[in-house]
Amino acid sequence: MRDHFMRFFLFACGLTLLSDHTLAAQGAQPNPATEARKPSTDNDLRFWLENMALHHRYTLVEIGEVTGLSPGEIQAALQRFGLEGKKYPARPPGAPLLVLPYPGGRHPRIGFLDGAVNPQRETKVSVFTPWDADGAPGYVVADIPEAVFSNLGLIYLAHTHVPTLWDLKKVTLPRLEWRRLEGGALDIERPLPNGIVFGAKVKPEPGAVRMELWLKNGTPSRLTGLRVQNCVMLKGAPGFTAQNNNNKLFRPPYAVARHEKLDRWVIIGWEPTQRAWGNAPCPCLHADPQFPDCEPGQTVRCRGWLSYFEGADIDSELKRIDATGWAK
Repeated sequence: MRDHFMRFFLFACGLTLLSDHTLAAQGAQPNPATEARKPSTDNDLRFWLENMALHHRYTLVEIGEVTGLSPGEIQAALQRFGLEGKKYPARPPGAPLLVLPYPGGRHPRIGFLDGAVNPQRETKVSVFTPWDADGAPGYVVADIPEAVFSNLGLIYLAHTHVPTLWDLKKVTLPRLEWRRLEGGALDIERPLPNGIVFGAKVKPEPGAVRMELWLKNGTPSRLTGLRVQNCVMLKGAPGFTAQNNNNKLFRPPYAVARHEKLDRWVIIGWEPTQRAWGNAPCPCLHADPQFPDCEPGQTVRCRGWLSYFEGADIDSELKRIDATGWAK
């Protein structure tokens, strides 16, 4: 019992100590056969093919891992929808940043894969860069939330690593998908078996992405220690993939990564923030918030920001972002 508590405590502090469950599965990779989600309608198939082939530039093999379709079926569908050979569309001046549900299949991390086996796509969104890299923009993957802790224990984890409260009870949570809203916004709601419900909303704007997390306490008791880990993974953004923290700044409520050669920056922020940090092997940025303690029937919220910046003066840019009042 004491050993289990220490492992849980260290994970909650953001350290990369593996649980007994994970050690038994070291070297495990996502299983395409169990993670595949076959589109149920033609509209759904077209959306995901455009998402993967055009925007994320997935190979036929990667698309097959996500959809469960054969290469021949994928090729035929791409032709039928006029997507075969189609180029990424130019982003109009002043258009909102492009935000899409992350399709899964392709692991969003470079390293520390044992700490995120079978990542779930329903918490992950891709935010595409406003600049081109090799003829098409890169993207970061925001995992919101990656993990939710409380006085009850680890009540949610967006991949397989340390056992959650539901793993320990042998309860499997159902798969979900982001709802696609007007203006490119996305939202999702996750009910838990004990009456807790939490959700996320992502709203793109021309210069930034506004984010919100909320949690409603449907239990009969007060919830405390509601810490959240929100991860922004940099694997898909060329120039930001160094597996160290030398190019990163941690200034709560912000965590910032700089391009390895250019004055380009990825900026994230969450309020109220309890810790800003980065996991170098992934590599990723964290500006992890904490919900206020939550009484039965109450709903609590955290607000987030994600933006890109080109220029040398990152200090002035962070002050400008502060002045937008994004956290209110």
